[in-house]
Amino acid sequence: MRGRHFVYDLVEDTNVVKKPGMKIILNQFIDGVGETGDVLTLSPAKAYKNFLVPGLAVYATPENIAKYKVDENKPKDKSNFSSPYVQRTMRCLSRLVLQITMSKTEPWTLEPWHVRTSFRKAGFVVPEDTITMPPVKISGPDLSLQEKEFYVTVKINNKEEVNVRCRIHHWATGLEKLPWDEFHWKKPREPLIPEQAAELANIPLA
Repeated sequence: MRGRHFVYDLVEDTNVVKKPGMKIILNQFIDGVGETGDVLTLSPAKAYKNFLVPGLAVYATPENIAKYKVDENKPKDKSNFSSPYVQRTMRCLSRLVLQITMSKTEPWTLEPWHVRTSFRKAGFVVPEDTITMPPVKISGPDLSLQEKEFYVTVKINNKEEVNVRCRIHHWATGLEKLPWDEFHWKKPREPLIPEQAAELANIPLA
């Protein structure tokens, strides 16, 4: 007999059945996840590895529900932020010292695409239309601008805004190359635009 002549009964393979979600209760605030007392329903593997083992949550047992005064029917307060990860993104950008590398030999004027490219080199994808440039024109090459600070403003999700510290670095090859300044991003620098000095002082230096 050929294979087409056989008749098969479909039997469920319980080894590959998706396991039901596990309910856990957060015992502390977790940025981008939720507040203390929030109930999450996750896959058992994710709940165990990411929350229960590190001690960030507990099982949603009747005792813990009473302990953390959980009311699953209570509507969650809507966050004022556009997404759960905005605070984390703003904190990362605010601590960044964005090195904008410009030519030491060819004339240039700083434009949003220069800033976008510098963000990309630093590991951030920032569209040009979300970048607000400084209020003055910055042109070079001009070694008086070397490592001086200014900031650009980035708008996230068309709502939140964060100021990002920037520094100009002139680049060239051969004998024109400037000497390497070790840990330059940790050193305080002079503001390029005096009107931005007060705001730069409030931006944390990584």
